[in-house]
Amino acid sequence: MKDLIKRINELANKSKTRGLTEEEKEEQQKLRQEYLAIFRGNMKNTLLNVKVLDEEGNDITPNKLKKEQEKNKYLN
Repeated sequence: MKDLIKRINELANKSKTRGLTEEEKEEQQKLRQEYLAIFRGNMKNTLLNVKVLDEEGNDITPNKLKKEQEKNKYLN
């Protein structure tokens, strides 16, 4: 992931200073899509481990999230 971000930043800096070739623009787009896919996957995994409680400690986790958490239990 660090290498991915490093290369994205290198291309962004080059784009601002000198411009990118068509190949570099394509690479930049692919890297950004890959980064977003990883980010979204990590966010989904984080949310699948969330439990929402009110001030009294009652579970108020939305039903939609509970269903996804149950579905995920069977996949792992």
